[in-house]
Amino acid sequence: MNLDFTEILIVIGVLAFSISVHESVHSIVAYFLGDSSSHDHGRFSLNPLKHIDPLTTIALPLVLLLAGGQPFAAAKPVQINSGSLKWREVGMAMVAAAGPLSNLAMALIFSFAFNTIVTDSELTSKILLYAIQINVGLGVFNLIPFPPLDGSRVLYAIAPDWLRGIMDRIESFGFTAIIFFMFILYPFIDSSLLSANRWVLNLFLS
Repeated sequence: MNLDFTEILIVIGVLAFSISVHESVHSIVAYFLGDSSSHDHGRFSLNPLKHIDPLTTIALPLVLLLAGGQPFAAAKPVQINSGSLKWREVGMAMVAAAGPLSNLAMALIFSFAFNTIVTDSELTSKILLYAIQINVGLGVFNLIPFPPLDGSRVLYAIAPDWLRGIMDRIESFGFTAIIFFMFILYPFIDSSLLSANRWVLNLFLS
């Protein structure tokens, strides 16, 4: 995708805002379920600087782009003490699901504005359209049940012990697991993910 300078600024701005909301909602839900860890670390914030991780937010997408791969960025993980949460694994699943659901909720709000607000401003229309696309992408992608993506926390709550063991093992590899996912597994699900994105996008824009 070739973007002009204005579009690059729009994408950066929308992405920074959307990631900040995503991470803040994780923190808010955790707080109301009994864990104040993320609140104590200042993650109740729409300031993108609170959520940027030098490795996964900046270095990773640059490396992927230079290697010709699919660009992907992740924010700094929100600190959650699952032992303090109500309902433990179920509570953790609720915290995890809140992030991507917040992105889909924002996409719905932006799509309502896009479909109902009459404007002659090409810039406003472009901002709203990118906001819908980016939030749909973030919401759908983060629901993939592969550690450490949010979907894995949801799956973990209902998974049998043998599958939980595999997921714990994968997550223990940390950044290496992310690289493995993006370069080895992601190409196999890329077309399915794009189809899911288009389906949700068409649903919101119709």
